[in-house]
Amino acid sequence: MSYSVPKSSFKLMKMVFQDIFPVVDKELQYWNERAQKIPNKELSHQAQASIASKRFHCQGGAVFSMLAGPKWKEAITFIVAYQTISDYLDNLCDRSTSLDPDDFTLLHQSMADALSPANEIQNYYALRKEQKDDGYLRDLVKTCQKSLAEIPGLSVIQPYLLELETLYGDLQVHKHVRIEERVSRLEEWFRQEKDKHPGLSWYEFSACSGSTLGIFCLVSYAMGGQITASLAKEVYESYFPYMQGLHILLDYYIDQQEDEQEGDLNFCSYYESLENMEQRFLHFIVETNKHVQSLPNKRFHEMVHTGLVGLYLADPKVKKLASGKQMTKRLLRASGLRSSFFHYNVKMYNRLKMRSM
Repeated sequence: MSYSVPKSSFKLMKMVFQDIFPVVDKELQYWNERAQKIPNKELSHQAQASIASKRFHCQGGAVFSMLAGPKWKEAITFIVAYQTISDYLDNLCDRSTSLDPDDFTLLHQSMADALSPANEIQNYYALRKEQKDDGYLRDLVKTCQKSLAEIPGLSVIQPYLLELETLYGDLQVHKHVRIEERVSRLEEWFRQEKDKHPGLSWYEFSACSGSTLGIFCLVSYAMGGQITASLAKEVYESYFPYMQGLHILLDYYIDQQEDEQEGDLNFCSYYESLENMEQRFLHFIVETNKHVQSLPNKRFHEMVHTGLVGLYLADPKVKKLASGKQMTKRLLRASGLRSSFFHYNVKMYNRLKMRSM
């Protein structure tokens, strides 16, 4: 794989499918084999289910490894391990045998520890009945710590990493407690933050907090030896809130039916109408594009932004939504030709993948 960031959508897609995805698959295969050996049936089930149903989170996140230059494989190792923690804990909390916010807080301490190589590993299951995971979560955390410990510029990015993780962890706690408490907790959380983010609703701010893209971007730049204090600040401000918000709003958009069936909170359900939701999605697309213009590798970040739209709207679940066809057409048009290119390539890849299984 070339160590330079591609300037064309075609070259990016070629590198993604030929180089990046096979490495991601290899990493996920290792963690899935570990998940199969977890003694506790519930923990094993949720660990395997999170990999099976959310592997595209790791695939999408791994695109940032291109920013790591010759360290791209090391970046993928970190990205897959960190995203696997995120998806595993999301499953544990979504399908939880617990509704205890202290339990959720302790579980998500693993994500903060994963970003802090000096932190000691804890028993993250201490407040729940399921305990024995054969070191699965511990080793995911240690893998991330080892990756970050080898970065010379870690001190430059770590404050931003921990800020993004704190937002992510707080969101996961608030959205997984008792159903009757969720919205009030999220609204109160937003009241404490809204002066920093005018123009967002509480559910949009929550969505912006639920992405790991800013973390992957910062870590990949640092692994590639490109990070400076000014670039770290620019990446943080470019990815939060709008790029991350676009990412998670699209994620929630395609999961609407599934979340309704499971009784899970879905931020898209709080828009007053389909028209309002569409307009706000278009606003996030415009703002995302505006905010990445000052970054180095600008075309790469533009491709990430358009790729998000193409990737998520290519998901088969979109067909089942009442607004799916119309929303897909308008968002792809607003995002430009690159987005349509990614959209149709991902759909083709998914079809070929299904046939080979």
